[in-house]
Amino acid sequence: MPGDGPKNFPCLLCNKRTKPYERRKITKAENRFLQKNFLITVCDKHGTLCSKCRHKYYASEKQKVHEVPKSNGESDDYCPIPKCRKPNAVSSPPSVSLSIPSTPKSHAQCFLCKRAGPKLMVVPSNARFNVFLNCEVIVPAGSRCCPNHLEDGDFKSDVLPRIKATSESFLSRTAITDLIKRLRATAQHNKNCRIDFDNSSNLTDNDYLTLTGISRDAFDELCESLKDVRNTPVRSTRTSLGIFLFKMKSGLSNKVLSTIFNISKSSLRRAIASVRQSLTASFVPQNLGLQHISREEVIERHTRPLAQTLFGETGNSQVILVLDGTYIYIHKSNNFHFQRRSFSFHKGRPLVKAMVVVTTTGYYVTAVGPYLADIKNNDANILTHMLKSNVEDIKHWVHENDIFVVDRGFRDAICFLEDLGIKAEIPSFMKQGSKQLSTEDANASRLITKVRWVVESANARIKRWKYLDKVLPTNQVPHIGDYIRIICAISNKFLPPLSSAHEDEVAMAAKMLHLSRQVNTLKERVERENLNSRKTTMWTNASSIQDFPQLSEEQLREITCGTYQLKLSRFYIQEHLEGNQDILVHREDPHLLKVKMQSRHVSSKSHVLWISYNAAEVTAWYCLCKTGARVVGVCAHVASILWYLGYARYIQDTDNVGIKNWSAYVKDAASLPETIDTSDSDDSIIEE
Repeated sequence: MPGDGPKNFPCLLCNKRTKPYERRKITKAENRFLQKNFLITVCDKHGTLCSKCRHKYYASEKQKVHEVPKSNGESDDYCPIPKCRKPNAVSSPPSVSLSIPSTPKSHAQCFLCKRAGPKLMVVPSNARFNVFLNCEVIVPAGSRCCPNHLEDGDFKSDVLPRIKATSESFLSRTAITDLIKRLRATAQHNKNCRIDFDNSSNLTDNDYLTLTGISRDAFDELCESLKDVRNTPVRSTRTSLGIFLFKMKSGLSNKVLSTIFNISKSSLRRAIASVRQSLTASFVPQNLGLQHISREEVIERHTRPLAQTLFGETGNSQVILVLDGTYIYIHKSNNFHFQRRSFSFHKGRPLVKAMVVVTTTGYYVTAVGPYLADIKNNDANILTHMLKSNVEDIKHWVHENDIFVVDRGFRDAICFLEDLGIKAEIPSFMKQGSKQLSTEDANASRLITKVRWVVESANARIKRWKYLDKVLPTNQVPHIGDYIRIICAISNKFLPPLSSAHEDEVAMAAKMLHLSRQVNTLKERVERENLNSRKTTMWTNASSIQDFPQLSEEQLREITCGTYQLKLSRFYIQEHLEGNQDILVHREDPHLLKVKMQSRHVSSKSHVLWISYNAAEVTAWYCLCKTGARVVGVCAHVASILWYLGYARYIQDTDNVGIKNWSAYVKDAASLPETIDTSDSDDSIIEE
């Protein structure tokens, strides 16, 4: 009869009008399901479900039969971030109004820029959840946006400030339950994991550089090369790589890392070992070793024009390599034989040595070792061993007339290199009985140090990974070579070169070659006129030198032929500012200065230097230090006086030129109070 029942039969969940063939009576099982999950009790005989909601019910019931119970009691529909609720889970209709701002739900246009479709995409649930965490704004499910607003499944950082809320939110009970569970999962996740490499939004680019030593993009690329590292329930591949790089960069113990990453020490050791083995097998051979790069590539891309001009031959394709050993300190071993062979009398402690070969730009060609540290394993013997044992097929890679730039520790291998046709550039040795290198030898040594410094910086780059700068336990000795090669390969792949080519390098090299053939005229004058005598009558204190030429930073770099001496200048000049050294002027020649400079290493040693100048430029210099006779550049003692007189006193207050003296904050046992003679005090008088 008309009026006995409703004209339509809406679905109890989605409120959609059901079709006649869908209007079936709700069973007892379905009634229990609705009451348990949505707090809906069916009292009306006309209550029904549409086919879609009924199908979701049966799908969820079927899934419960096959799923494995969770040990932590959490539902499989609500996984930790960034996973979202399963698509088969049944959702209730929006029925709860919350006083939380919400963006308008838009299907046909972007809810951010209002751009119409059709190339729009549904906002991922993880992105919507992050908007709620960061902006306290709810983005309704099903909202669409332009693809350029998203990156890796999340909104870009510049998009979040543009999200505007227009109304209060209207959510379903299912959405509220999902939100609460995801908030709980996020809080629990942040509590358990201090540093998370799996969540892309958890760490910034600066965080990656600080923790791992490489950028986020480099970390992602390096992670792709880990073929043999698998995901485990405790850690993912990204977390394993993050643990390895974090340990290399910080040098922290496994006990501290276990607390930071909330995993056991045994699991942490397995993660480090698996990453080390995988990188050594797949990543290192592609970025380090003589076979990963050709001679032509080294000449064209990794050779500075300055080095080629100083040591190369015109029209000859020569490879210029710089070699040096680096030390990795280890604990004392209980194996007495190994303890004797690994003890270095030069350093006075046990260590192992690795031979590092770089180009003139600082690119690591190869790293060989580690070797023992006794007298049989000096730099010369290690290089000889490399060539005679043909390490990495070095005999075929290195050709005749190639150039090795080395230090004085390779002197015993020079004859062997010459027999192979390899030219060795080594600093000059001081003749027996001499206290100073000759001008010619000092100039030649300066040409070599102008190129050889790059290997010292390359060794310092290795030690910036603090794990290799610490004293390692002896059980890590088998893996030290792998660690060094991994760090070198990472530096080649992701870090900038230590020395890059400049436009004026060829001109600088030509100038240095020209100066290396000159003589030091001021040295000859000092010896001829005996200006180093202790007679004080020919010198007078200079209260102020007004006619000294003013020099720019560029002019100072041209005089010093580098920057190292200028970096030490402000520290050397501290002695002058404290009044411990005076600048003297010749009585007959007011353009000739004499300074007694305190040594920075030994308190009882000082260096005397002379500087000649005119109103336009500095004409000559000479110092009594070991390399002070050179004309190619100046020593640090001469550079400090030039820096102070020609530059520093014109641009800033002289009181701020020096550095802080920390001696005032440290006690000195040599400073004792003066004793008082008791006979001079009134207390010594005894009244009778």
